[in-house]
Amino acid sequence: MNEDILKGQWKQLVGTVRQQWGKLTDDELTEIDGNRERMVGKLQEHYGYTRENAERELDNYLQNRR
Repeated sequence: MNEDILKGQWKQLVGTVRQQWGKLTDDELTEIDGNRERMVGKLQEHYGYTRENAERELDNYLQNRR
């Protein structure tokens, strides 16, 4: 379900994603384009998260958006 939210509402979420994870650039947000795998990878790259931690952070973010 979270993947559907990310993909389907990406354009609406970009602003709050930018606030939540300020190290992500506009170009990277455009590249991610709602793709969960790309988002997880960028979180790992910029924040040094493990894959599991990046997925957990993203899931928490999406759950709190409902």
